[in-house]
Amino acid sequence: MLWKLIMYYGNIKKTDIANGTGVRVSLFVSGCRRHCKDCFNSETWDFCYGNEFTDDTMNEIITAMDKEYIKGFSLLGGEPFEKENRVAVQYILKTIKEHFPNKTVWCYSGFTFEELVGECEDILKYIDVLVDGAFVAEKKNLKLKFRGSENQRIINVKKSLEDKTVTELTEGEYDEY
Repeated sequence: MLWKLIMYYGNIKKTDIANGTGVRVSLFVSGCRRHCKDCFNSETWDFCYGNEFTDDTMNEIITAMDKEYIKGFSLLGGEPFEKENRVAVQYILKTIKEHFPNKTVWCYSGFTFEELVGECEDILKYIDVLVDGAFVAEKKNLKLKFRGSENQRIINVKKSLEDKTVTELTEGEYDEY
């Protein structure tokens, strides 16, 4: 690592089946200013919650992903796109895509795609699927796949960036990612 990344994370799940298709490795970053009512992971609102992300952490993720049954990587929070997390998140996603170009990356963000597209395209280019939008307790729906509230979308990032318009994935398309 050429610079010191200062980012904390709350958890690494090495066999996650809830945050994207197939078996995935998931990283829950720390830091979020949204403070959504009834957030499932409110302890990660604190930017210093958990452990500092280090080279050892990156190696732990790479080792966990280097198994045939792992379909990809999921990034959650906290909020991956908080300004304080962006440099580290870009490094993590770039490193994962370099090691595993055929595995998919899912990312969950309270920001919408439209809010991220100009300022964060350097990060979005490493993401295959973005679940966007803040969790809204009043729109909570336990029947939804891979999201918590009805306002959230599951977006094909590559196609959306190419077409310059949001392309949502349908339930039948999820398994491709």
